[in-house]
Amino acid sequence: MNPAAPSLDDLDAQQLRALAAELMGTLARKDEAIARHEAEQIRKDDAIARHEAEQARQLQVLHHKQTHIDQLTQELALYKRWRYGRRSEQLDAAQGSLLEETLDADMAAIEEELDAIREEVAGHPIERQQPRRLRLPSSLPRTEIRHEPESTTCQCGCALQRIGEDTSERLDYTPGIFTVEHHIRGKWVCQHCETLTQAPIPAQIIDKGLPTTGLLAQVLVAKYADHLPLYRQEGIFSRAGLALPRSTLGEWVGICGLRLQPLVDALKAEVLTKGVLHADETPVQMLKPGAGKTHRAYLWAYTPTAYDSLRAVIYDFTPSRTFLEDWHGKLVADDYSGYKAGFAAGITELGCMAHARRKFHELHANHQSQIAGEALELFGALYGVEREAQDLDPDRRRTLRQERARPIADTLHRWLMAQRLRVPEGSGTARAIDYSLKRWEALTRYLDDGHAPIDNNWVENQIRPWAIGRSNWLFAGSLRGGQRAAAIMSLIQSARLNGHDPYAYLKDVLTRLPTQKNHLIGELLPHRWQPAA
Repeated sequence: MNPAAPSLDDLDAQQLRALAAELMGTLARKDEAIARHEAEQIRKDDAIARHEAEQARQLQVLHHKQTHIDQLTQELALYKRWRYGRRSEQLDAAQGSLLEETLDADMAAIEEELDAIREEVAGHPIERQQPRRLRLPSSLPRTEIRHEPESTTCQCGCALQRIGEDTSERLDYTPGIFTVEHHIRGKWVCQHCETLTQAPIPAQIIDKGLPTTGLLAQVLVAKYADHLPLYRQEGIFSRAGLALPRSTLGEWVGICGLRLQPLVDALKAEVLTKGVLHADETPVQMLKPGAGKTHRAYLWAYTPTAYDSLRAVIYDFTPSRTFLEDWHGKLVADDYSGYKAGFAAGITELGCMAHARRKFHELHANHQSQIAGEALELFGALYGVEREAQDLDPDRRRTLRQERARPIADTLHRWLMAQRLRVPEGSGTARAIDYSLKRWEALTRYLDDGHAPIDNNWVENQIRPWAIGRSNWLFAGSLRGGQRAAAIMSLIQSARLNGHDPYAYLKDVLTRLPTQKNHLIGELLPHRWQPAA
């Protein structure tokens, strides 16, 4: 105890109050200091926790990317064994050529993916292997394209002096004619501050690549729209004056497919916003390169209805029976069993009246069935109402269907029930009637929805190009090859639906895509695309 401190007994009331206030202030300051210290400690702990969580997240991302790199590396090694190993004797020359060009495209796409992921992991651009460049014959016509700075005045105010130039060449193609773009980049230097200035060359879809976007668009359209395999294009290019190896063409196709995928993903997202869609599927034969055998895969097509303002089609290539995920609308489809899981998960089935009608048409065409003829008259009456409703808005279309088509459908249903009691079990007529009766609810749902179509013919027309071209470029493909074909065909067919020339569309998109901002990629979708000014 401090001997100089006054005794509490000697203090009067005012002094006691002052001393108490002083002690309370001291305690308050200590409590405040303790609180600040605890708060600072909490902030430090939170910062440490956030730092550790961020480190853990970065390690997880890095681990994921490294795992992806390992997977792609193994996949690339497998493709190389298939590509350069001994070819299966079960493949003929044409099939072998198709396989080789598909694997060339796959390997180029994988290598491009690997380089992009490695750059993300490294945090800076990596030294990429320079693409193989052909010697362009001097006989090909050349067009000089000069790239000079907008201003020849340095930032310091002095005039720039031209001290040289860099040149590069890119191969262009119009049907039957090769030309060369000869790019010249002047070098300008400031003698005062020694600043070197050069105008940039626009970014390319294939970094430092040889082809122009016109040549790339030509290869893609010829392969996927005109159904010309790369080995046939190789011959066409040779006659035009330059033999482009199919391996080089395959590399270009693979990289373009990879670059176009974000655009296809954006198109798919827009299609899936629609409440009514068509779906159709066709089985295709996909090659197992290591075994030299094929197995069944599936090509699916999804599209809004003809009544919808969105003109688009999305193709999906899968090795198994898959279906739309996370979408719960109304789907117009045939009776294929692959759709049943989606209907069980909440998708509303809309039947295809054309499939039901087709059963009776086959009976009438093959056997002149009187019952089938009567059925076709009733089906024809339903389609007659649809022709009148085609150009109406959804509400008026629904009203017309309720007034005109509903009584016809009820009559058809009663007629089917009555005829079913009269025809022999197991006969073709019984099977045709059973097809309609078992699906009657789904077949007639369109009557209650002015947005719904009567049948699935719209999407069947969109899947027809695959039936024409698959023997030329899909059979000998890999899973990657089938998915790449589906993606590029989605853009080509959607461009056609919107009245665009697929070549003009792809050429412009491939030109603009390298510099297009991600949030503006929707501007390049076929239904919004406008040619660059």
